[in-house]
Amino acid sequence: MAKLWGGRFSKDIDEDVKVWAASIPFDQILWREDIEGSIAHARMLAACGILSQDDAAAIASGLTEILAEIEAGDVTFSVDAEDIHMNIETLLTEKIGEPAKRLHTARSRNDQVATDTRLWLKTEILGATELLAEVRAALVALAKEHTGSLMPGYTHLQHAQPVSLAFHLLAWYQMFTRDADRLWDVYRRTDVLPLGAGALAGVSYDTDRRHTADILGFPEIADNAMDAVSDRDFVIEYISAAAICMMHLSRCCEELILWSSQEFGFVTMDDAFSTGSSIMPQKKNPDMAELIRGKTGRVYGDLMAILTVMKGLPLAYNKDMQEDKEPLFDAAATLSGCLTAFKGMVASMTVHKDAMAEAAKRGFMNATDAADYLAGKGVPFREAHEIIGKLVAYCVEKGLALEDVDLELLRQISPAFDEDFFARIDLFACMNAKRSEGGTSEARVGEQISKAETELG
Repeated sequence: MAKLWGGRFSKDIDEDVKVWAASIPFDQILWREDIEGSIAHARMLAACGILSQDDAAAIASGLTEILAEIEAGDVTFSVDAEDIHMNIETLLTEKIGEPAKRLHTARSRNDQVATDTRLWLKTEILGATELLAEVRAALVALAKEHTGSLMPGYTHLQHAQPVSLAFHLLAWYQMFTRDADRLWDVYRRTDVLPLGAGALAGVSYDTDRRHTADILGFPEIADNAMDAVSDRDFVIEYISAAAICMMHLSRCCEELILWSSQEFGFVTMDDAFSTGSSIMPQKKNPDMAELIRGKTGRVYGDLMAILTVMKGLPLAYNKDMQEDKEPLFDAAATLSGCLTAFKGMVASMTVHKDAMAEAAKRGFMNATDAADYLAGKGVPFREAHEIIGKLVAYCVEKGLALEDVDLELLRQISPAFDEDFFARIDLFACMNAKRSEGGTSEARVGEQISKAETELG
């Protein structure tokens, strides 16, 4: 196959290198965006009088036919044509002849690939934010069922203070809300058209780049032609945002894995998101949660790969930048799959409220409230902290809970103790005492749920 760039060369590229260097095995995913961009480019050229209306119509018609043929599975891409851009142009030339040879006027593969990638990524970001909205909605729905479901709150994975399951789930919700915000921020910087920048310096034709932008739905065009083709920071930003989101997914899955163990027993994963053992008949493993936790490393690797590719490149375009595609495509596919699986796990798991409430009784989680009780009676908080610390040590030695200690003994420790102490350190009372905005009291959790529902629309 004759190369579309072969005029300068006297022999073809080495056959082994041809296969090794070709990007068509992975960049063929951009076929729809490449066709969309080429049709818009042809229409702009015709509107500017650079291309005849007949040629533009033939190009648009031919590309539309190729699109339908690809959708039908009737097209096999060729390594000889190197990449998706030259494959599409070769197919178009075979279909309509001479007009196809005029399509590449006033553009380069450099601005073409940047445009295709941005078009593709815009769609991916919209899909990811929609999945995040579904994940967040699933968390809010579960939270609404468990505003009064008591569970241990942890620091250092040690029992800390009593909270509700709803409160805990809403912490997850907040993390994923920020992930969505980050993706929207990436979308804004991705939504800039590089097409028309040429190879690096602009083009010599009197083009109308803003007309192309209007056709393709870009609100802005790249201000500098060299920058337009030579940076992939929008790709880096997306993978970075995806990596942060995967980190959040991994943390949530780590908790689900712990919660579904016999030691915790807080939840049971649905059969649809679990697997068994080939040798141990009793096993029900939280494999999907574990896979999400494991796949987080893939996206971290994708981020390190693209950062390393770009770190030493001089302006403008360099062939190294072909290596942006595989990390980008992998990160997007991994994020999408993990969000889908996580949503299903959360929506289908069974919560064991009694086990959570029983666990909350252990670990002196009402100790802070006991200190707050004394502080409310006029004891300086640092002194109150020491009193309760010693009382906890006594209870550990005697195998008691704070609420089991006799009032007479409490009064010997401090005259500030009174009958109302026991009501104050009831675990539900402790949970509902956290009435500061954003706290775990049922009223404040209700406010958080209402706000989340408003955000989700």
